[in-house]
Amino acid sequence: MKYNLLGQTGLKVSELCLGTMTFGGKGWAQAIGSLQQPAVDDIMRRALDAGINFIDTANVYSEGLSEELTGQSIRNLGVNRDDLVLATKVRGKMGEGPNDSGLTRKHIMAEAEASLRRLNTDYIDLYQIHSYDPLTPLDETLRALDDLVRSGKVRYIGASNLAAWQLMKALDYSHFRHLSRFVSLQAYYTIAGRDLERELVPLLLDQKVGLMVWSPLAGGFLSGKFTRENLQADDSRRSGFDFPPVNKDLALDIIDHLRPMALAKDTSVAALALAWLLHQQVVTSVIIGAKKMEQLDDNLQAVDVRFTPEELQQLDEVSKLTPEYPGWMLAFTGGDRQA
Repeated sequence: MKYNLLGQTGLKVSELCLGTMTFGGKGWAQAIGSLQQPAVDDIMRRALDAGINFIDTANVYSEGLSEELTGQSIRNLGVNRDDLVLATKVRGKMGEGPNDSGLTRKHIMAEAEASLRRLNTDYIDLYQIHSYDPLTPLDETLRALDDLVRSGKVRYIGASNLAAWQLMKALDYSHFRHLSRFVSLQAYYTIAGRDLERELVPLLLDQKVGLMVWSPLAGGFLSGKFTRENLQADDSRRSGFDFPPVNKDLALDIIDHLRPMALAKDTSVAALALAWLLHQQVVTSVIIGAKKMEQLDDNLQAVDVRFTPEELQQLDEVSKLTPEYPGWMLAFTGGDRQA
């Protein structure tokens, strides 16, 4: 297991991060997984034994139950809390009241305290906004997050699911107002969905913001279970929760290239899809989740995969984005100003 710096900090996080959306099984999360405490402990133990020190959860996962199970597992396993980098999120709806969602100071402060209680910890290492809130002024959100950092209840702040302009606006505001800045972005990125590369990847590299990848297997479509003849794998979560959107024709073309590589390397299609992400400069950590121990073991193989330059080129060609403006114009006009 490698450890990478999280954005422009000195904090080291494992290149694989354990996601906990499969913990609990309440509400909409039932479609993702419903692991209870004994299975959660087994998954956590295996991940930690493999060198993972980075755990990602959210208040909305199973209506808070995922955080509770995660916190209880840390205690059950006798793990030193300070050895872990524990991340959670705020933004989503956590009640029926008019102020039970969003990124207002009121909601952020209330949910930070609730997450601390559920996780049974004194501090959150990485507190992330789960998405954008168009109703709340940006300065209200950033000042509330900065207050949490100054209080010691949060160590770092991050963002998730933002457009490039939203993230850049927040970074600039934090810089000029001397507030804590977002050190990371959690975003959807996969070899079958490289949209992030148009605007966000250049921004992340330029501003030295870390990237945590969610749904790296395109909602299970790159698990290796799907073929052109079988697009309805019964044991895949996509059979009941077809999300995130994926261009299935493109994904199947990519799988056609991954299968022989997986056979040659004695590994799985899923491990290769994860490994491709680990070979991308912008990626800090890839979030993996599992309902079964064999899924976790398979995903853990990704850290040992090595691609030749020719294999990376082949995968880049089959999965590359269609050129869009202004990208193609910037490439056309920028040739005379290369370092």
